[in-house]
Amino acid sequence: MKRTLVIAAALMGLLGAPAIAATHYWVAKDTSTKTCAVVSAKPDGVKMTAIGKKMYSSYSSADKALRVLAACKS
Repeated sequence: MKRTLVIAAALMGLLGAPAIAATHYWVAKDTSTKTCAVVSAKPDGVKMTAIGKKMYSSYSSADKALRVLAACKS
């Protein structure tokens, strides 16, 4: 019985890990301060608006895009 539970727990951990690790990033502009930032939650369109329609799989690629997007240059 213990062996079955251990195997089941290990399988759940292995299958669930990619879903937990799948984080996406967006370049967003704060509507009140007009500053851009990299955010890990999809902008709501009210307080934060997405710059472009692309989501990024890593923080570094979103940060690189933030530096070159025309809407984020002051």
